[in-house]
Amino acid sequence: MLCIVGPTACGKTKLAVVVAEKLDGEILSADSRQVYRDMTIGTGKDLLDYHIHGKTIPAHLIDIVNAGEQYNVFLYQQDFYHVYDNVFQRGKLPICCGGSGMYVEAILKAYSLDYVPENKNFRLDLEQKSHEELVSMLSEMKVPHNVSDTKDRQRLVRAIEIASHSHQNMNNSTAYNFDYQIFYIKADREQLRTKIAARLEERFGQGMIDEVQSLINRGLTIEQLKYYGLEYKFIAQYLNHELSLEEMKEKLCIAIGQFAKRQQTWFNRMKKQGFDMIDIDMDMSLAEKTDVVISQWQQFVKQ
Repeated sequence: MLCIVGPTACGKTKLAVVVAEKLDGEILSADSRQVYRDMTIGTGKDLLDYHIHGKTIPAHLIDIVNAGEQYNVFLYQQDFYHVYDNVFQRGKLPICCGGSGMYVEAILKAYSLDYVPENKNFRLDLEQKSHEELVSMLSEMKVPHNVSDTKDRQRLVRAIEIASHSHQNMNNSTAYNFDYQIFYIKADREQLRTKIAARLEERFGQGMIDEVQSLINRGLTIEQLKYYGLEYKFIAQYLNHELSLEEMKEKLCIAIGQFAKRQQTWFNRMKKQGFDMIDIDMDMSLAEKTDVVISQWQQFVKQ
């Protein structure tokens, strides 16, 4: 499997599409929010990018869950392996593309993840602890979790419940043990912030606020939208008259920049843990990036 990863707005999708066309591949999305239907502009699906030279590159694990439903790394891992098998068995090259580091790591390390039912007695014990104590407990368990898990108490309790149940098995691999090569789009943070700001304005012009309003009209609550973070959180606050338009745009741009920094931190940590990644500079042209990926991949498959 070929993997193209990196922070938001770095150009992963465009590169993955060009590579997929040249190597007869299909794209397997590794994005924790693009799985949701009707959340298109805010999650940056950029569906037009999958059209190239008169054909459409197949993209999987996008629009597979209704907005408002819960989805997690356990479900993603199951869905990913199912799609991977299908793509591989048809003789196509699976190309994993995305910026959700926890999802990428879970499939590459083939973590043995189990469904974890609610444990009422354990939860009652956790309810007696302060927020700081809960955050400390989760950090000591040293298992993958979203940064946002530590901000919301309900998500924090659930994260500890899952970690407590499964951390003993996190290093046990499943039957999946495939060869892969990772290409990491490396971005200068100041340059990335500029690109994030420009892309954000473009998405406002595409109707991102209307997209969030339509979700509210369909019955999603402000709290549900805040759960999805970033665009959905801040636009929901604006529509709920908690922020002015200017405040919303400013706070959202800052938050996306902070999110991109956390993505970079996650992938850099993966490098330190032994994941072999080939760096590609974001400021290279698309043609130059493609040449690097194709040449390196050809060497890889000859080994």
